[in-house]
Amino acid sequence: MSFARRARQAADPIWQASFRHPFVKELGEGTLDRAKFRYYVMQDAYYLRHFARVQAIGAAKSPDLATTARLAHHAQSTCEAELSLHETFAGLLGITEEERAAFMPAPTAYAYTSHMYRAAYEGHLGDVIAAILPCYWLYYEIGERLKTCRPNDPIYEKWISTYSSDWFRSLVEEQIDRLDAITAAVTEEDRRRMEQHFLISSDYEYQFWEMAYRLERWPSAELMKSR
Repeated sequence: MSFARRARQAADPIWQASFRHPFVKELGEGTLDRAKFRYYVMQDAYYLRHFARVQAIGAAKSPDLATTARLAHHAQSTCEAELSLHETFAGLLGITEEERAAFMPAPTAYAYTSHMYRAAYEGHLGDVIAAILPCYWLYYEIGERLKTCRPNDPIYEKWISTYSSDWFRSLVEEQIDRLDAITAAVTEEDRRRMEQHFLISSDYEYQFWEMAYRLERWPSAELMKSR
């Protein structure tokens, strides 16, 4: 079994929890509270801005120009495709410029992006890919699970069709193959560290659904309200 498949297998209990999470299930059913999805869109737009920068760090750490070009392409795709999708959602959901200006990332979104930056800055390209791959791969598996759903909501249908698309699948498969190629040439210590990055990111993916479903806030926000 390849390194990526072993890491996916190790993370399976976490991924299964994501598949069962009410945010994911209700999105597929079309019953997800629109306020929760609106909150998710704002937090995910923040996450993706930093995700693209981590991809760009991967491009800078690549050992050859071909890999640099591909990682740069992935970063550009995040900016152009996924963030444009969120711009569309923002318009349909009525997210205002004032809300954008006052936006503050939730604790989970802030912690997840911080984890990716740490893996990227302290490690090599393999650490970058191991930390970002769960986001690609889990979303594709969720898209595949939900692609036969008919939520009867154009926003939720667009979300599902994006992550179950052939375009997105090709990006996922490319990064899986890249991770396996890297791990074939590194030390066992490197592989253990990379698997830990993969598992931590998988855990944060689950926490991201929970964050959105519960409209997570910083504890200090509640403390300030009580003053």
